[in-house]
Amino acid sequence: MNAYLRNINKIEFVVTDACCGRCRHCSQGEHPARGDGIDPALAAETVKKIAAAYAVVTVMAFGGEPLLHREAVYAIMEAARQEGVPHRQVITSGYFSKDSETIRCVVRRLADCGVNDLRLSVDAFHQEFIPAEVVKLFAAEAVKQGLPIRLQPAWLVSREDDNPYNRKTKEILGEFSAMGIPVHDGNVIFPEGNAVKFLAEYFTGEAPANPYKEDPYDVTCVSFAPNGDVLGGNVYQRDILDILDNYTPQEGRL
Repeated sequence: MNAYLRNINKIEFVVTDACCGRCRHCSQGEHPARGDGIDPALAAETVKKIAAAYAVVTVMAFGGEPLLHREAVYAIMEAARQEGVPHRQVITSGYFSKDSETIRCVVRRLADCGVNDLRLSVDAFHQEFIPAEVVKLFAAEAVKQGLPIRLQPAWLVSREDDNPYNRKTKEILGEFSAMGIPVHDGNVIFPEGNAVKFLAEYFTGEAPANPYKEDPYDVTCVSFAPNGDVLGGNVYQRDILDILDNYTPQEGRL
């Protein structure tokens, strides 16, 4: 086993860069309204191979908006369920369709394929562009079908800071909490992507660090881009286990 990867315990997929929102806090910057997603069969195969070789405890799918390419999400989560991965997470804005029947079908499929931690991005930033009423339909259906769901807000400066965005977020969270949905701690916005462009005035002191950056000498999470890029390789071009076996942090590539 590659010594740099001996502590791998998580797999995550940025399923697609496509997104329905234009959030001013987004660390990835501008997103296209439409775009390609990772191949469902290939994504499922990589989950099975990594889970068989490493002690994976979490598989996550997010985006962009992952449910714009939901067949990939279903395949990823079903593979994780089959491999006995205990934590199967999806992070979504809940906004991928306005059609109530489509929303019901998607929630049912998420439950059937084994998602057991659905995290709903709800806050002042998402709701600036994403209609809360449509998201509430999605959330209500998840509650109805017994799909574990939590609210995952983004906080500016800190959760305790009294600024207009945080006040609006707390107001929005109250509306969803009234539906019986618990609130996760969420995350504090860090200065990358759109946040630098639109929220620079709030990063005057010591800015929050990016909590998602990995130590290249002790990688714990295998993270896939929509185009298949991962740890300096690409799963459309090489087998994932070959990429992992030959990973070298010094070069930053294979």
